Amino acid sequence: MTISRAATAVWHYVRRAPGTFVWLAILTVTTYFISHINPEFRDRFLRRRSTNLHELSTDPIRVLITSALYIDGGGMWIYYILYNIFHVPVERRLGTLRWLAVVIAAHVGATYLSEGALYWEVRHGYLPRSAIFTLDIGVSYALAGVEAVAAYLIAAPWSYVYAGALILYYGYHLVVGNTFTDLGHFSSIMIGFACFPLTKGVVEKWDPWATWVALRARARRTMAARRSGT
Repeated sequence: MTISRAATAVWHYVRRAPGTFVWLAILTVTTYFISHINPEFRDRFLRRRSTNLHELSTDPIRVLITSALYIDGGGMWIYYILYNIFHVPVERRLGTLRWLAVVIAAHVGATYLSEGALYWEVRHGYLPRSAIFTLDIGVSYALAGVEAVAAYLIAAPWSYVYAGALILYYGYHLVVGNTFTDLGHFSSIMIGFACFPLTKGVVEKWDPWATWVALRARARRTMAARRSGT
């Protein structure tokens, strides 16, 4: 494959999910920036962009946007993988506007539900007042919501297996971890499941078994062609 053909293939792949790759590009830049500034300044900088109770009570729209443009620890490589596994196919199937609606619903809804639980615990003395300044940034709520809505884009019965696995995974962490972040993640998948109306009109669904059969048949043909050529 020539360089020009490879570049064309990459561009064709990227332009079919523009929202996902614009978001990834922004995260790449902000992650690089954050990793190269003074740690003390970084903490203050991120808290100003965090969806904690203090910032939500003063400038909610600003922090709801900025909190989704930074990641809290870890490298970018895992996000490159997860975004291509979940965000890319969902944006392609639903279209950018409906995909964005799921992202916003999960990010905003889970943020307010989890921070609402945190507020209740602070108000009733279960957590210190300093908890209202807790650092809360990242893209995981939106990702979990997209993971959930993806269940409607998978053929039955695999969609039920997939949805059940999501509920078990996030439900386990909610019970064992029992943090406001765990609540946020579980809330996100519930919001994603509730976005079913946005998936109406999607006719073609991914069938894992059909994909496996096709790949196996292709591998057999390739092996047969190699044998016949020797």
